[in-house]
Amino acid sequence: MDPVIVAGAGPVGLALSLALAAQGVPSVVLDEGTGTDDPRPARTAILRPDTAALLARLGCTTLGDEGAHWIGWRLMRRKQLMRELPLGEDAPAPLHIPQHALSRGLRSAIAGQELVRVVTGDRLDSLEQDARGVTVHTRGPGATWWRGSHLVGCDGARSTVRKLLGIRFPGRTAVERHAVAALRAELPWPGEALLHRQPPWSGGGEEVSARPLADGVWRLDWLLPSRGELVTPDALVTRLRDTLAGWCGETPPYELLDTGVYTLHHRLARRWRAGRAFLAGDAAHLLGAVGTQGLDEGLRDVSNLAWKIAEDWHHGASETLLDSYQAERRTAVAARLRAADQSLPILRGGGGLRTYMPGATRGHDTLLADGHLGHGPLGAPPAYPHSPLAPPRAGAQTAVGTSPGAPVEDVRVTAPDGTTVRLGDRLGRGLHLVVLVAPGTGVWDRRHWLTAGVMPRLAAAVTALPVRAELLVTEAYPGASAHSVLLVRPDGHLVAAFGGVRPADLYAAADAARGGSPSAPSEVRADAP
Repeated sequence: MDPVIVAGAGPVGLALSLALAAQGVPSVVLDEGTGTDDPRPARTAILRPDTAALLARLGCTTLGDEGAHWIGWRLMRRKQLMRELPLGEDAPAPLHIPQHALSRGLRSAIAGQELVRVVTGDRLDSLEQDARGVTVHTRGPGATWWRGSHLVGCDGARSTVRKLLGIRFPGRTAVERHAVAALRAELPWPGEALLHRQPPWSGGGEEVSARPLADGVWRLDWLLPSRGELVTPDALVTRLRDTLAGWCGETPPYELLDTGVYTLHHRLARRWRAGRAFLAGDAAHLLGAVGTQGLDEGLRDVSNLAWKIAEDWHHGASETLLDSYQAERRTAVAARLRAADQSLPILRGGGGLRTYMPGATRGHDTLLADGHLGHGPLGAPPAYPHSPLAPPRAGAQTAVGTSPGAPVEDVRVTAPDGTTVRLGDRLGRGLHLVVLVAPGTGVWDRRHWLTAGVMPRLAAAVTALPVRAELLVTEAYPGASAHSVLLVRPDGHLVAAFGGVRPADLYAAADAARGGSPSAPSEVRADAP
């Protein structure tokens, strides 16, 4: 069968190719560039725990060496410390890494992967679709035609794939504008990220942040007026020196590594699927104001889409399953964009009555923390409670600490080979997971409890499911009683939980989670509405 064609070799496209390979699906990555990424220390990625875990599962080799987990986060307003939050075991820290280092780690993982082929120097310029696949043409030194089972446009904000599919990309332009610098220096709070609002020194502007990277490097961002003069290199250096002096009492020694100015836009593609072609990452959405991170959402696109394409590639999938990518991910990103757009007038509106209302400052602090740390509507991993893959409510379903459609907790489980691993380690392999909550089994030898209690009946029920599934056992799961059975999608979202072994209900939930039986393919066109 033909490989999946991935247009674009940024972090999202590279991660998608690895996620497909982990599920036995070959891909061709069309890279317009040279196959390398220019070092830009000021261009960094902030990854929440779920997306960092995804990249670790895909074998990205640079997360540990070149990424930095923050040990704390603090918010200041003028001269006052408004909030200080330690990060670690109870409050997982974001991972901060230069984007070129992230891409290099993904390329390194691809180098050892036989199912991924990266083609450099070629730009996609036309595409055609039929019921069985997609044909694309590229121009460049190796101009040729490529045939694929599916096409995924991961080719950025100016996506050629999106334009060839005739998909609109409406939204807001220049939502925020920032100046940025990467430098090596000693700041007063090593390892902690700082957001400083209305700094008291002259020219401090409305907001500046300092976020640590590895090897003593910091990224500083200054919020700029939406419309203003160009930021010259001399003006940026003056702003940098004044900021360092404001924090340290005087400007400390520093090594300036990189600078830049960037503008944030909020846009959302009207459709994310057209026949056998899909959009992901910046090709599908742009966001980033109030601390939100577009790359996080692009990697969540990867996690959601990869297992659905893999199911279609191996076994054929229903239209419901393929359509669910847009239904779930576009809805989640739209909610994130709405939350950011609603927050902006409150946070950026300046003084006014809100400034003096009781609790207003605390509310502003919470909004900012949500965006920067990955909490709440601005940053938390999304749930899909209204997914077309959600099973109908059954009487045997029971409540646990995770709502249906939400990401499951990363508890320790016993795998089929008897080893104890994290639940997250079993994700991304194209398998649904059936997790039995069985307190006390940890002290038993696996060969004994496999034939004890409810296990034989549950194992038979798992074997009979209409999806490929793996049976796991855990000592405990938040909010779950003994003998609860959880059905988990390949991307880690809970389908349903049942009170005991209910083969018929488990089968019905698994059937819903795969979108029902595959239907015969129909003719499609690239410009289909």
